[in-house]
Amino acid sequence: MMTIAHRMLGVGMAGLAALALAACTTAGPGEPLPKAAPKGVEGSWIDAQGTGLSTLTAGRFQTVATDTGQKLADGSYKLTGATSVEITGTSLIRQAPISFNCLLVSTSQLNCTSATGQNFVLTRRS
Repeated sequence: MMTIAHRMLGVGMAGLAALALAACTTAGPGEPLPKAAPKGVEGSWIDAQGTGLSTLTAGRFQTVATDTGQKLADGSYKLTGATSVEITGTSLIRQAPISFNCLLVSTSQLNCTSATGQNFVLTRRS
């Protein structure tokens, strides 16, 4: 009889622990769910001057002007390592191919170098 009581108490305590953990990770009624921390390179990135917004999603990239929304470039990207990405495409303004290698130095910063040697930084936009 005592063993059954101990088992029931153990199951009850495990259930309470699970409920307490769930309460810490979910939003209450009417509250927005907390955002997950960004992972990898997918998402929106803005250049240092704030003029171009690049979006990387599912192997595709696109850059638009922040003031007009005009598409400036599009193409594709592929991961070349755990924190490195290669971006290739076309500059729609110059009608010329573009190529960049970028390194994800933090969840919010990509350090990039163009095929011509130009260095620039992209910052994740939330």
